[in-house]
Amino acid sequence: MPALTPRVAVSARSVAEARALKERLRARVIARDAFGRRVRFVAGTDVSFDRLAPTLFAAVVVLDARTLAVVDNAVAETPAPFPYVPGFLSFREIPPLLAAFAQLRIAPDLIVCDGHGRAHPRRFGLACHLGVALDLPTLGCAKSVLIGECAAPRRERGSFTPLCDGGRTLGSALRTRAGVTPVFVSAGHRISLASARRWVLRLSPTHRITEPIRAAHELSNRARRSGVS
Repeated sequence: MPALTPRVAVSARSVAEARALKERLRARVIARDAFGRRVRFVAGTDVSFDRLAPTLFAAVVVLDARTLAVVDNAVAETPAPFPYVPGFLSFREIPPLLAAFAQLRIAPDLIVCDGHGRAHPRRFGLACHLGVALDLPTLGCAKSVLIGECAAPRRERGSFTPLCDGGRTLGSALRTRAGVTPVFVSAGHRISLASARRWVLRLSPTHRITEPIRAAHELSNRARRSGVS
């Protein structure tokens, strides 16, 4: 399999440069379903770090979309390429994630990020940036709200309410388990919000968090604790 490599710039030397790059790349986001082929493999991503250490541990885990069995994974240990600046975390996390994606033997057809897509102050969160960089369908599934307001969904699994800011719907609060705190879903690239919700439910059969993200989170934390990739 050819290595997954970025199609666009993913690095910046300053916040001003990062802001300008976000503005340019935001125009490349495809806000509709454009999968290109049947989704056979789904990747989850996570980045782990100690706040006082300069190293990031990025993990990508690929699951069979039908069985949710893990079929591939990779970890990259890299120095932090960008400071921790709220609103610009993609410039900190995407370079190490791309280093992990480049090691995969199986290319995913869909990526699920532990973060936001369009539900971002600049409408271009981690899921948008990573999706545009790899030109793959990508969605964001976060545990908390970054921007916007929403009512609580009904208690049953599958219930959702719009996450809105300035009169625009940016995502959804989605109940993946009955009576459990919802997750916050937003489209990243080459996927609609409705499809993003359906995939999050499909990938969360028993837990609040999707299985790809759960697997990536476990792997990145294990790598961080061991200190090796």
